[in-house]
Amino acid sequence: MATSEKKLKVAIMGAKGYPYVYGGYDTMIKELGERLVAKGVHIRVYNHRALFPEKPRWVNGIECIYTPAIESKSLTQLTHTFFSMIHACFSDVDVIFVVNSGNGPFGLLARLFGKPTAINVDGLEWLRPKWKGLGAKYFYWASKLATKFYDQIINDSDEMRRVYLELFNKDSVVIAYGANPKESVSPEPLSRWLLDSRDYYLIVGRLVPDNNADLIIEGFLKSDSNRKLVVVGDVPYQDAWANRLKEIQDPRLLFTGYVTDPMELAALYSHCYAYFHGHEYGGTNPAMLKALGYGCAILALNTPFNQEMLQNGKHGWYFEKNENSVKELVEMAEKNPGELENLRKTARYGLTQKYNWDYVTEQYLEVFKHLSKK
Repeated sequence: MATSEKKLKVAIMGAKGYPYVYGGYDTMIKELGERLVAKGVHIRVYNHRALFPEKPRWVNGIECIYTPAIESKSLTQLTHTFFSMIHACFSDVDVIFVVNSGNGPFGLLARLFGKPTAINVDGLEWLRPKWKGLGAKYFYWASKLATKFYDQIINDSDEMRRVYLELFNKDSVVIAYGANPKESVSPEPLSRWLLDSRDYYLIVGRLVPDNNADLIIEGFLKSDSNRKLVVVGDVPYQDAWANRLKEIQDPRLLFTGYVTDPMELAALYSHCYAYFHGHEYGGTNPAMLKALGYGCAILALNTPFNQEMLQNGKHGWYFEKNENSVKELVEMAEKNPGELENLRKTARYGLTQKYNWDYVTEQYLEVFKHLSKK
């Protein structure tokens, strides 16, 4: 009698866990993990113990391990991955998949234990203003070590692949982040903020300097638009920079804070006049993919990453990193409603196959199978 083929066993770590969905990495683990389980792969996700009051061992076919961390702003994430990596190295997993280049040094542990590894390194963390001095140096060093200690580097955009080749002389596999397009969303949840469809511009993202909400707000307020600017997002700690923005008094400005209800967020995206994307560093951005998937007219900061995602202007307009450029773009958008409507109609065509979660999953599976045979 033939023996059944052994299940491929993959450990995933470096994010908050499953089914916790707060950021891009958590979403990726959910979308990827559930699809891989459906394909017969044993998926184990290492969850951040402090975030899970209830700790079931299995959720939707995914094995959940709850590891501790040293709870502090700078150490939580790194220590959680460190403890998770030790647990995985002593287990029978075939492949260890890590997210976040800050976890670069821990690839050495897996190498010592002979465990095949892949890491999704994400964006240019060392350039982000929040990591000044020592933090920036650490992220650069950790990203460099990731290229030496992990068997497979994964980037989510061609531009980021180019950066890693140039800086660290290391090639990577490019696997984009996926999107879930939605065709029709009710405007009803907008009533919570007394908003009407197409009567506001939208920003979605953490209130941190590298997302450039300050630049967008100041440029917008200089414009002659009568619409509102709705800012969705915050930071989970007291921050002078974010507080300064939230203290700006103008009837056209609305800060909603975090919006965790998916239907409310979907309505805000779907019914905005235009979506502002000021993210400066990083590859495939989840908020931009949502904007394309919800059919938004997109006004994006002119960066190589945003050019790649919007196919060099095919699916959005660009502004430069100054207030006047934002002001001029808003006034151009006000004068050309027909062109913005055309951007909305064609936005979903920007979600080419590479942003399809099923396709993304197939690519990851190929990497994991290849590594397990090493």
